[in-house]
Amino acid sequence: MAENSVLTSTTGRTSLADSSIFDSKVTELSKENLLIGSTSYVEEEMPQIETRVILVQEAGKQEELIKALKTIKIMEVPVIKIKESCPGKSDEKLIKSVINMDIKVGFVKMESVEEFEDLDSPEFENVFVVTDFQDSVFNDLYKADCRVIGPPVVLNCSQKGEPLPFSCRPLYCTSMMNLVLCFTGFRKKEELVRLVTLVHHMGGVIRKDFNSKVTHLVANCTQGEKFRVAVSLGTPIMKPEWIYKAWERRNEQDFCAAVDDFRNEFKVPPFQDCILSFLGFSDEEKTNMEEMTEMQGGKYLPLGDERCTHLVVEENIVKDLPFEPSKKLYVVKQEWFWGSIQMDARAGETMYLYEKANTPELKKSVSMLSLNTPNSNRKRRRLKETLAQLSRETDVSPFPPHTPKSCTKSSKNSTPVPSKQSARWQVAKELYQTESNYVNILATVIQLFQVPLEEEGQRGGPILAPEEIKTIFGSIPDIFDVHTKIKDDLEDLIVNWDESKSIGDIFLKYSKDLVKTYPPFVNFFEMSKETIIKCEKQKPRFHAFLKINQAKPECGRQSLVELLIRPVQRLPSVALLLNDLKKHTADENPDKSTLEKAIGSLKEVMTHINEDKRKTEAQKQIFDVVYEVDGCPANLLSSHRSLVQRVETISLGEHPCDRGEQVTLFLFNDCLEIARKRHKVIGTFRSPHGQTRPPASLKHIHLMPLSQIKKVLDIRETEDCHNAFALLVRPPTEQANVLLSFQMTSDELPKENWLKMLCRHVANTICKADAENLIYTADPESFEVNTKDMDSTLSRASRAIKKTSKKVTRAFSFSKTPKRALRRALMTSHSSVEGRSPSSNDKHVMSRLSSTSSLAGIPSPSLVSLPSFFERRSHTLSRSTTHLI
Repeated sequence: MAENSVLTSTTGRTSLADSSIFDSKVTELSKENLLIGSTSYVEEEMPQIETRVILVQEAGKQEELIKALKTIKIMEVPVIKIKESCPGKSDEKLIKSVINMDIKVGFVKMESVEEFEDLDSPEFENVFVVTDFQDSVFNDLYKADCRVIGPPVVLNCSQKGEPLPFSCRPLYCTSMMNLVLCFTGFRKKEELVRLVTLVHHMGGVIRKDFNSKVTHLVANCTQGEKFRVAVSLGTPIMKPEWIYKAWERRNEQDFCAAVDDFRNEFKVPPFQDCILSFLGFSDEEKTNMEEMTEMQGGKYLPLGDERCTHLVVEENIVKDLPFEPSKKLYVVKQEWFWGSIQMDARAGETMYLYEKANTPELKKSVSMLSLNTPNSNRKRRRLKETLAQLSRETDVSPFPPHTPKSCTKSSKNSTPVPSKQSARWQVAKELYQTESNYVNILATVIQLFQVPLEEEGQRGGPILAPEEIKTIFGSIPDIFDVHTKIKDDLEDLIVNWDESKSIGDIFLKYSKDLVKTYPPFVNFFEMSKETIIKCEKQKPRFHAFLKINQAKPECGRQSLVELLIRPVQRLPSVALLLNDLKKHTADENPDKSTLEKAIGSLKEVMTHINEDKRKTEAQKQIFDVVYEVDGCPANLLSSHRSLVQRVETISLGEHPCDRGEQVTLFLFNDCLEIARKRHKVIGTFRSPHGQTRPPASLKHIHLMPLSQIKKVLDIRETEDCHNAFALLVRPPTEQANVLLSFQMTSDELPKENWLKMLCRHVANTICKADAENLIYTADPESFEVNTKDMDSTLSRASRAIKKTSKKVTRAFSFSKTPKRALRRALMTSHSSVEGRSPSSNDKHVMSRLSSTSSLAGIPSPSLVSLPSFFERRSHTLSRSTTHLI
């Protein structure tokens, strides 16, 4: 074969270099490195060598190939130049480039190897076109170090108008052109040689050592240093079948082995050669993870099987392993499992190893108090201290303690809290707190989910398509920008608080922005939700991405759908807070009218939201609650409210009603309706549509906003206490917390699920992600809670006597005595004073009245101003009820 490259030195002499010094045009040569000003010089000094194309056997019979050759007039040839170094230094610099050589001689045909001797001449640079790279003719040409190409190379160059490429090795096609491959895990030399040869025939380059220039790693196992480096760099890791299948498609025009659709079929799955077992997961989660394991090329076996290579542990639940793992078994956290799927490659185990905690477990429980002493006063004092401690932990305000203005300048980090906090201040503070929490959640959605999904250069390629990302997140960034401004304005107002400050102006200021940003998101929220569910089912990497991020503390273990529903709930919540703020704003305050306008602007925003989004079934459930509960407040009916869960319980304390009373809790998305069972049901109820409804079986006690629940106490199971829980409630008008304790009476809903559900909606209401921090595990002795006598016959009889006693007391109470009877008693008393002798009946009335007076703690009804007494008595009862609730 004639020499085909040029050596140029600083002396101006040009010579040809043997082509074997070149590895490939791709890695060693670059048209950008073409020597400016030297090309013409090289061509002038080069010997005049003509390029000739020779069609071998079957290639000369293909009309399409002959037609294509007629259009190709240029061939690329590599050129190298050795530049001498500065005087005194012996090293030389090798500069490489590419020049084009004209094909002036027509092609010829060759039928046998014997003709090669006649065609071989130093005057020609021969290029042989061979259709079969496995027959004897090809082998003879290859041994003779001839330049050999396949028909697809000629056809491809003709189609694209490119010159014939240079290759020091036989080149059949260009389906692996520009690819740099490295191999790992191959034990059989024959297999490796076969794969390397095929890669060279398709234009690829092989590297023995793995480096950043390698585009693909071909792995026969998932172990070794090369595999780990490829995973860390995000380099695609391929099966050997990828090369074989690409060679099968070698005759296809425009085929490239690196295209995603073809390459992804042969990527090494994350769990290849892995046998997994799982510990600490629920049955549903375990089934899901086992299915994912098989989808990702792995296998799974029961816990403890010696064939397992990995044990995946739910580190938040498992505190100790049930057996001593072998040295060959990787014990990893669940993040390794989902991280491997997201990266589309087996993650390094060392970063995710499960380790038992050396320190004592941090328990979310209240301190146990020794309440065994018979001294009831000491019990009450310790109970009060326990509640006070929980109150201090609960009432964490974003505002620091009050500092006099004379001592420090006002700043965002130093908020002056009024010495006597008004109700308007309390509502304003809650508005700012929830707004700040809401902005934080929107920031979490953007930073934790949207930004990573939109990043370029993701390992394994993009997780979602751009249109899917747009559908899921919509106008979330715009909503975040608006509420960030609202939060900043509220913060400035709270920092420099004054009763005359206008909060309504802030929402009026951004009303147009709210109208612009909210309807597009809320109207298409269902589509966003459906897209998430669809992509999670169809795209394992997205499912793993969600699993990893939803487990982070910023999400509070909430799903992306649960986080994205916050904008749907936010505006109605703000409207309710502004309504509450208006109630606590004096009529002479200028902000009164401004708040009305702000509320109207929010209603205008909500009217722009598609009315079809309201769930009619949820509204029907609320109407059913209103009909079932006697005295249920009318404001329970709201378009944004929906019933979440109904729970049957028994009261275990003095609040919200007597111990042993049957209490029904209706959990809504933003409030809790508390109702007790009616002792006597009378009559029926006819709806406005004429339908007869059964009489109300429940009596309304209290409709409590979920924001008033500060802690949810999970009472531990003991012999004397089963299925019990408690709520630590802080009414806005009270300075002390109230404890409401209950026992669940139905086994349909597990207590754990009910408490998690309750905390989740409490967290949604106050715009916090960490719902689990609301749950405290408590000992029943700490709060004097027990269920021991709830079902006993003696207890039921005792409660019945107690109810009867209360009825008798109410019968003799002034506050329950009809006015007509009191007036008659007063007239009787007045007649006796005038000297008239009372009749026997009159004597009985006076005796009863005197007895009732003694019960009330007053000398005689004739000495008391009845109207003032009733007024004072009613006020006392009202205050007592408010305190209890």
